[in-house]
Amino acid sequence: MEMHQIRYFLAVCETQNFTRAAEQCHVSQPALTTAIKKLEEEFGGALFHRHRGRATLTELGALTRPYIEQVHGQAEAARSVADSFRLLRRAPLHVGVMATIGPLCLARFLARFQHDYPGIEVELHEGALEPLCRRLIDEELDLAVLNAPAGLDDRFVSEPLYRERYVVVFPPGHKFAGQDAVSLADVSGEPYLDRLACEMRETVLEVCAARNVDIYATYRSEREDWIQGMVVAEMGFAFMPEYSITVPGMVSRPLVEPAVERSVDLVAVAGRTLSPAATAFRSQIRAHSWPG
Repeated sequence: MEMHQIRYFLAVCETQNFTRAAEQCHVSQPALTTAIKKLEEEFGGALFHRHRGRATLTELGALTRPYIEQVHGQAEAARSVADSFRLLRRAPLHVGVMATIGPLCLARFLARFQHDYPGIEVELHEGALEPLCRRLIDEELDLAVLNAPAGLDDRFVSEPLYRERYVVVFPPGHKFAGQDAVSLADVSGEPYLDRLACEMRETVLEVCAARNVDIYATYRSEREDWIQGMVVAEMGFAFMPEYSITVPGMVSRPLVEPAVERSVDLVAVAGRTLSPAATAFRSQIRAHSWPG
């Protein structure tokens, strides 16, 4: 049973006339009649009583009609979903975002993207580097925005969006407030708040150790908001990407000697064809005016 046979069958049911059904389906009457006969052969019996100028359902036709209508309805529903997806109406898009990436830069882009593509339903999934990469491979995510300090293997393709410096954040009134920048030597012995989720954490700690900088965490947390809240509460200082600061009341200065920065990249699975929604997202995010 093919879709054109289903359309022809339902048209004859509606018009009760082979000629009018053919006109409705924009085919010749012989073509429609042949298709109906092949359907009857497949079902093993006549579907219509042929009267002069009129066609009515046989008992077999009446029994099969609800099921044929159901198949037709499901096919139309599938076509409608596909058309909406292709035309970016109600098109789902799953984007992974590394937990340490601040929302402000990305939110500005998302606001513009929503304006230009209101039919794309973007769902953001926060996580660490390895789980996000695993979900990309498993096709749970279309794209991801992340930082991979050691790079990614050849299963992925990435392109840089923007770079951001690491800064030292501290409460108002701290002695660092009088400086234009803060070096690692300056933080030696100061109460330190350790961001456990930071992908650059080990790099910073290794540099501190190599330079004999005395740095010991008084508090540690995987949650960025907790670390920032503790800074505001005057419990210590923290290292943080400059665009990840979200809690008001903190003061920041660039980290120097050495300066540390990271690249925030858009990542996809190599060789995988992107959906229309993901293609639009990638095109728009490439063209966005990122800081710096």
